[in-house]
Order: sequence, then C-alpha cells, then structure tokens
Amino acid sequence: MQYPSLFKPVTLGRHALKNRIVLPPLTRQRSAQPGDVSTDLMATYYQQRSGAGFMVSEGTQIEPRGQGYAWTPGIYSEAQIEGWRKVTDAVHATGGIIFAQLWHVGRVSHTALQPDGGAPVAPSAIQAKKVKAFIQTAPGIGMLVEPPEPRALSVAEIKDLVAQYAQAARNAIAAGFDGVEIHAANGYLVNQFISAHANQRDDEYGGSLQNRLRFLREIVDAVAAEVGPDRLGVRFTPLFTSTDQDRVYIGLVEEDPQQTYVEAIRVLEAAKAAYVSIAEADWDNAPDLPEQFRRAVRDTFSGRIIYAGRYTAERGARLLDTGLADLIAFGRPFIANPDLPQRIANGWPLAPLDPATVYGGAQQGYTDYPAYA
Repeated sequence: MQYPSLFKPVTLGRHALKNRIVLPPLTRQRSAQPGDVSTDLMATYYQQRSGAGFMVSEGTQIEPRGQGYAWTPGIYSEAQIEGWRKVTDAVHATGGIIFAQLWHVGRVSHTALQPDGGAPVAPSAIQAKKVKAFIQTAPGIGMLVEPPEPRALSVAEIKDLVAQYAQAARNAIAAGFDGVEIHAANGYLVNQFISAHANQRDDEYGGSLQNRLRFLREIVDAVAAEVGPDRLGVRFTPLFTSTDQDRVYIGLVEEDPQQTYVEAIRVLEAAKAAYVSIAEADWDNAPDLPEQFRRAVRDTFSGRIIYAGRYTAERGARLLDTGLADLIAFGRPFIANPDLPQRIANGWPLAPLDPATVYGGAQQGYTDYPAYA
C-alpha cells in the first residue's frame, strides 16, 4: 500500500473512520430549482466518493439570506431536509460518514438572491471587495456580480441567527447527517465577525478580539447543545499572506493571524468540539502555513485537526507523520477521481479535473468521472 499513514483508522468524535482521507466541502451548484433542494444526482455524486474516511457536504445555507450563489442547496425547509436524506442514505449504504457544512455568506451576496430584494446582512455596513456573488439570469444560466453594500445586523438579529444555526444543526441530524461543520472561513459571515476588516461594531460583538469571537462562540455553544460536541467541527482559513491574484474571497488576512486563530480554536477546545478544519491558501505558489502556527494549533486543541489546500498524497502523509495533522482533505482531486482513496493506495494515476464543469450543470463533470478499475 502506498502512503500507509493515510490509511490508519482514527476516531473523530463518536465516529470510527476507516482512513484519514477527507472529502472537504466543495461548492458544485447542482441543487433542484425552485427550492434549492438536493437531488438523486447529488446522492450519486456523494456515494461515489464515500471511500473517504470522512466527508463534509458542500456548504448548505441555513436560511434564505445566507445564499450567495445560485443553485446552492439549503438546510432550512422540509423539502431540503428530505432532499439531503437521499444523500445521507446513499452515503451510509456504502459505509460512509458525512457531516453537513452549515453556511451563511453574510455580505457576499446580492439583492437578487435576498428575500424581497433586500440588502445582504453583515456585522457592519462594509462592502466586500474583490469578490463576486453569482445570480441566475435565466433557467440554468447565471453571471458573477459584485455584492452591494450590506446592512449591519442588529443585536436581536444576531441572536436570531445563532438560533437559526442551532435549528439548521437539528435539521441536518433529521436529514441523516452524522454531524455538522460550522463554516467560519472564506470571508463568509462568521469569518466577517471574526475579522477586524469586516467587523467595525462598537457593541459586544465588535472591537476586541474576544468580542469579535462572540458570534462564533455563541454558535458553537448553541450547536453543541443541539447535536453534541462530538458531532461538531468548525472550518477556518487562517491566511498569513495576501495575494494580488483576486483571490481575496478565500479569507481575510488579520493583523496577527496566529493570535486571532489560536484564540478562535480555544473556543472549540472549550466546547470540546470533535475537530477543527483548516483550509490553507490554495492559489499557485502559495506559501505553506508557518510551522509555529501548526504547532500552536496542536498545542491548543485536543480534538482532531484536518488540513486542506492542494495536498498531494505524499505531502499529506508527511504532515500526518509529524503528528501535527490527523486527517488530510483533498478537494480538486476528489472531484475528478471518485475512487481517490483506491488510487492513492495503489499508486494509480489521477484523472485531470475539467474546470469548465465544476460549477452548475448536470451529470457532465459531476458524476461521469469514471473509477480507475
């Protein structure tokens, strides 16, 4: 077997995983319309990739205002719960374990996606720059658009959003998911509250780092109370460098990224969350995370640590061998190689990804990538 470190069983909260290969959340924009409901085709897609030791669904919006891209699925309606149950049943039928990623884009949206054409919501009325939302212009056709200036949430609305995260977690368990992941990365709503760039509030949710972490803390506590901390993970993007390649949407670079994210991870440690997932910079020639940050994460957090970010099997196994990671996520390779764990184990070549079919569409570039053997 190639790269045996990737194939050692491991526990994740209450779950026993058959390997350390993760299918991370990957936006594919193929939900049924109207209603943003998961489909039989989506069930096939996830089942094809259930050789992963652990799977996380694509981001699924917790409420209508949480959508920033047309055709992404939701987890707030009965029809959506039933749609996701097709997916979880298919994954469980082949022995897979899958969590739902709970998503709210905050200011990275557009009036065309908002109920009654309202402004997107955010911690502060600061427009997102160098980032696009995606709106439908005709059935199956859409375009990228700049997000407008959002409106700042009131404290009462923030409290209501915390309750909506808890309800979404209940819905995910009702849909058959094995747990949930809070999306606190990529410049979306929870990340916006954490960031001093996007959050300029002067109440208990802004100002100091601890205040900026309050929204995260309240969501983590509320969701853990609903589903159990051993069925809870959180995803962050702790960027240490920016880029001129218009890829700012992957996150926000803080003045002291290590302090910011070590303190955020302390929130998870206090809640006894099952895992933290760290998505690294994924543009060409992006630098690795600082070694001292990886060590600080390990020293701070007693749960499982997942890393994602253009990992090869060799690089992922090497990080596992250091003891600084417990699981490794493979995004693009898993899209084009539904049997990725078998290919890694046997040293089989990887099929290339077709970038033109990643977002939207139907079967092409989604469920028609063949297994190697």
